[in-house]
Amino acid sequence: MISKKYFLLTVLLVLTASIFTSCNDDDDNDASRYYPDAVVTIKQVNGQTIFQLNDSTRLYPVNLTPSTFVKEVRAFVNYRPAKDNEIKDKDMKNVYVNWVDTIRTKNMAEDKGTENNKLYGNDRLEIVNDWMTVCEDGYLTLRMRTYFSPGVVHYVNLVKGAEPYEVVLHQDARGDTISGRPCDAIMAFRLDKLPDTKGKYVDLTLKYRSFSGEKSIKFKYRTRNQ
Repeated sequence: MISKKYFLLTVLLVLTASIFTSCNDDDDNDASRYYPDAVVTIKQVNGQTIFQLNDSTRLYPVNLTPSTFVKEVRAFVNYRPAKDNEIKDKDMKNVYVNWVDTIRTKNMAEDKGTENNKLYGNDRLEIVNDWMTVCEDGYLTLRMRTYFSPGVVHYVNLVKGAEPYEVVLHQDARGDTISGRPCDAIMAFRLDKLPDTKGKYVDLTLKYRSFSGEKSIKFKYRTRNQ
């Protein structure tokens, strides 16, 4: 489910909506603090909050406690390298987190075959090809663009396709298809219904209905280790 408020806040990355901000840091006046450094998976590993930067790199947020995030979620993060007196885990890259803005994160929907368009919608949208659109750590994170009117809720779901590593994106715009203004949103999908790649990278194909017809995008995908 995506509302217009979510579309606008996500694309503008309004920092007042972030759930964590730092205080009394040396870099308070640094303009780079206003922009995300990365998209990460926030998860619990051995009782500690960890930021998974990609398929292999983990960040240890020295100023976050395990209770800060309970549910695993994708998020934008702004951080700096931890100072020598802040390092807590020498086996990972230690970072001091300035702010976090979580991304709407959900599992794949059930594949209902010929009923998918009826159940999940088949309205048009575009996928924005930039650094926010990425496949890593068992998630497909997408920056999407479509028309949006005030007060209308859109529903977006990802369903497994006909091939082993094929997924189909569905949007139900609830009739809101051309009357609104173009807006962007970020949403992450856990690729929980795909077969195990056994540690190897495979081509993952995303299919969707765009404003210029049916399209597909390929990503490199590997089943996550943990």
